[in-house]
Amino acid sequence: MIYILIPALIILMGMTLASLLRGLNAFRQSFDGDRSAESVAELQFRQNRMMWARIKYQGAAILVVVILLAVAR
Repeated sequence: MIYILIPALIILMGMTLASLLRGLNAFRQSFDGDRSAESVAELQFRQNRMMWARIKYQGAAILVVVILLAVAR
């Protein structure tokens, strides 16, 4: 069981980091001065979507840690 949960935890942590970086990149791009209102709104939507993805991946990683702690006892 542990041999399945540890790689799952590593994958979830990587996905969390990737969604965080993509959300921060969208945030940075929304501050470029040469953008129309539509493109800024699309970037803000993408930023919001990436931050929600980060929250989901973090929650799943916490769930895996809780299961690991329960199995380790």
